Amino acid sequence: MPQTTIRRRLLSLYRHLLRHFGPQHWWPARSRFEVIVGAILTQNTAWTNVEKVIAAMREAQLLTPVRIDAAPQEALSKLIRSSGYYNMKAKRLKQFTRFLLTRYGGSLQRMFQTEMTTLREELLGVSGIGEETADSILLYAGDQPTFVVDAYTRRVLERHGLIGGRASYGEIRRLFMTRLPTDAAIFNEYHALLVAVGKTYCRRTPNCEDCPLRYDLPNGSPLLPRPE
Repeated sequence: MPQTTIRRRLLSLYRHLLRHFGPQHWWPARSRFEVIVGAILTQNTAWTNVEKVIAAMREAQLLTPVRIDAAPQEALSKLIRSSGYYNMKAKRLKQFTRFLLTRYGGSLQRMFQTEMTTLREELLGVSGIGEETADSILLYAGDQPTFVVDAYTRRVLERHGLIGGRASYGEIRRLFMTRLPTDAAIFNEYHALLVAVGKTYCRRTPNCEDCPLRYDLPNGSPLLPRPE
């Protein structure tokens, strides 16, 4: 498929999603550090569970790097229990805060002044932080122009024939980053809109008939009958 065609289709999908859903105002948080905590906690769980944990951590006055770093891991695990995989996530939170305190003196401002590619590699070097989490931190907490790829992104693009079934995270990320304007605001909104359409229409059993992106489907037809 010609590169200009892919670019035109990606921009068209974006416009249709924005017209249908409106601005998503994502990521919902009170601070950049809260965004990072949320990005780590939301791994393998629903956002509603993370919201409860964030509220509990806020009430316990634990939403600072120093306090998470100093908290006993067992107590932290208990507090974040409803996020699932709580022992593992408590460890990951403490590993990130240790990295932030050791490498950047606990300053997110200093951390985000690091060149994006370099910082991304540093984040990927923190145990438990994979590509999706690293890009979420960079984009949503740092306002850096990187694209976040998740299961919804992959599903929508694959069903619309823009990627193959074996496309890697990096290939999908580059698809957006090399064909769209290098703009953190656009990447932010686009990813949030893909999540919205994925949750609402492009589910495992898709509702193509009512989806705002139906016009772009192969042959203009629904992929599967609408579920009853």
